This record gives sequence, C-alpha cells and structure tokens, in this order.
Amino acid sequence: MSQLPFRDRSDAARQLAAALAPYRKSRPVVLAIPRGAVPMGRIVADELDGELDVVLVRKLGAPGNPEYAIGAVDEQGRVMLNPYPAWIGADDAYVDQEAQRQLALIRERRQRYRGHAGIALGGRTVIVLDDGIATGATMLAALKAVRAQDPARLVCAVPVAARDSLAQVERLADHVVCLATPSPFIAVGQHYLDFPGVSDEDVARILARDEDAFRPTAAWPARIRSHGVVLEGELVTPIPPHGLVIFAHGSGSSRRSPRNRQVAAALQRRGLATLLFDLLTPQEDQDTTLRFDIPLLTQRLEAALDWVRTQATHRDLAIGLFGASTGAAAALALAAARPAEVVAVVSRGGRPDLAGEAALTKLRAHVLLIVGGADTEVLALNRAAQLAMRPWANLAVVPGATHLFEEPGALERAAELAGDWFGQWLDDRDEADPARGTAPGHRRSAPGRAADRMLRH
Repeated sequence: MSQLPFRDRSDAARQLAAALAPYRKSRPVVLAIPRGAVPMGRIVADELDGELDVVLVRKLGAPGNPEYAIGAVDEQGRVMLNPYPAWIGADDAYVDQEAQRQLALIRERRQRYRGHAGIALGGRTVIVLDDGIATGATMLAALKAVRAQDPARLVCAVPVAARDSLAQVERLADHVVCLATPSPFIAVGQHYLDFPGVSDEDVARILARDEDAFRPTAAWPARIRSHGVVLEGELVTPIPPHGLVIFAHGSGSSRRSPRNRQVAAALQRRGLATLLFDLLTPQEDQDTTLRFDIPLLTQRLEAALDWVRTQATHRDLAIGLFGASTGAAAALALAAARPAEVVAVVSRGGRPDLAGEAALTKLRAHVLLIVGGADTEVLALNRAAQLAMRPWANLAVVPGATHLFEEPGALERAAELAGDWFGQWLDDRDEADPARGTAPGHRRSAPGRAADRMLRH
C-alpha cells in the first residue's frame, strides 16, 4: 500500500503506472474519467506505451433531486438503471427524457475534447482510471459502459478508494489496482497535498498532444440477413479506412471471440475496417453439426460480403477475410467463389482442408496460413493445403504456439503477421502507379484492384 497523502496527481499516476507495468506489452487503452483523471491518464498511458482517451458517462438524476443517481447513460446511448427507479417517481418517460438530456451533454463534451468518436475497445485491454473513488457511482457506470463494448480485459485503476465502494467495483472489473484504502474515507481530495482543478481546456490540450497518432474509429451494429435468419455483428471503421477485413470465427465461437477481437483491434490500428458477426444464430449453435457445415458457413460469410457492398462508405474497399478453425475453410471457399472481390485471406489455426480440394485449387486470392508450431496435426493439414493452393498460399509458423495461441506473445505475433499481410494486399490509399495507369487521387474499384492483383502475382 502507498503512503498517504500523495504529493499530487502526477505522483499518484507514476505509482499507478508502476503497479500496472504487467500490462505494458498489451498496448492498453487508458480511459480517464474527466476531468481530474485525464492528466494522470496521460502519464499512465505513456508509461505503458498505450493509448489515451476519455470515457464519457453521465449519471441520471432522480426527479426533483438531480444529485441522487438513478442510473447512468454512456456515449453510445446505453442506459444503465439502478434497481427499482420507478419507486422514486422515475417512470419510463422520465428516464428517456433524462437520458436524452445527459446524452446531449456527453456528445457536446466529446466534440469539445476531441471532435470525433473515441477509440474502439473491442478485443483491447482497457484500463479505466480515476483520481479516486468515493461513492463509486461514476466508476461503476464507466465500467459497465466499457464492458458493453467487449474489451478483452477490463481493469479499474485508482490511487485511493473507500473500501465499501471498491468492493462494488471489484464485481465489475477483471482486475482492480488500488494503491490505498484509508479508513475513514471522507473525500478524494483529502488524500493529496496538491489537488488543483482541471478544466475542459486542460483536457482538450492533453488529448490533442498525440492527435496525429490517434486513429479515430466509428463503430455501429450490423444486421446481416441470410436465407431467413438475421445474424448480428459489429462493423468498426478507422477514419479513413484503407481496406476491410471480414472475420469468420471458428467452431463453438461467435462475434465476441476474444482472440478474434484482439486481432481485429490490431488491424484497426493499421487503418483497416473490421466486420465481426455470428455465423450461426444462438439457436443454431446448439446443433454442433452446423459448426462444421462448411457450405452453410460459406453462405453466411457470402451474405456478409453482400451486406458490406450495400454500405455506401465501404462498397469500394478492398476486401480480406480472416478465418479461424472451421471459419477459415468458409473463408477460403468464399474466396474461391468470389475471386473478383476477395483480395486476401488469412487463416489462424484454420482447417483449410475442410474447404475441399476443388476450392483450394481454384482459389486466386493471396492466402497466409498461420499455424502454431506445437499444433502438429493442424500444421500437417495446412502444409498439404498450401501445396494445393500454390503459388497463392504462404505458411507462417509461430514457434511454440498451440491451437488457440494462448501462449504469451503467440496471439500478438499472429495479429502482427495478419496485419502485415492485409496491409500489403488491401491498403488502397491513393497513390500514383504508372504501371497501373493510375494517378494521384484516383481510387480503383474493388474489381479493378482484384485484376491488378492477378497481374502482379
């Protein structure tokens, strides 16, 4: 435990960064709760080689008593209510009106601070940070808001907290780092020798420091229709996008796969949009035979590709497919069926053999097969598939990795390989290329890029 009081927020932040050092290799997103925690977040993010942003939540005040919280609303408009708000007069109409009012204030503050959407959190290690916890209401709302965005790991970090409040927080976070829990606990500021106010201008200035390195993203839900069923998904788009990767998860998984979301986050940081969606409905997933029905999975993946082509901001992007396990077979089958649209495929621990020899020999997309060195049976299957796809397929072996890439650093290496591969074949930023007859400012269509791909190989 740290000795109190802290000299100032900088002192507390440096001690927190030391306690959070194990997260340095995960390049975490540090989300500071405005305003006081933002200067601390800057120090912690720098020490951990992470990214800094703010988490914006607003409490919903009770009728006639705005200081009494009946719940909270987050930046995506999700409302989180405490039990039985109607008991104090907060009916549905009141909650809706109060949520809209607070949401407008959140959006105004986001515009003031950064002017664009925050960092996409799916699949990332996220550290929610405040300068202290008294009642815990704000931190609880922030953690719930972040949890709804499917981070790979959710961490709460504070220098000082009231013990009872910290106990509530521990139920929502995967890990809590708190340097001191004094008793009695009266106010956060009492545990600092110097505790100055932080203005909105201070927050904007701190966030703007690395604005050139920050890649804003937009995220919105996808509802993909395929032969009478609706498949839920999420489309995350860096601004601007330089290509799009559609994910096909493996057997028994879903769009919430933490491994796929971690890879997707790595691709987003490289400027690639990502679409993660469920290949099967929850009811269908109960039938384990459907998880290996490659024609059905391919049909669903094709529906996702068709859905992307209906989106005005994405229809001209170069398309890649990322498949894991059985999803890799579906990705290869679709690439063989739609050669004019699918430019590149990456398989992680995949079963390309399940795509069938006819599809593998017909395939004309650039394929990277990533396999763990300790996943010997799947490695043998991938070597055979590579021979069938020559000269279009490359094989990359991650030493010591098993099928799920759970070993330290294994999944990070797979994500790096995938990012390099898609970056090579999908990046469609405008450039002059005399060999292609293009000039600066000219954007090739997706079929045009596919033709270029064929000529370059």
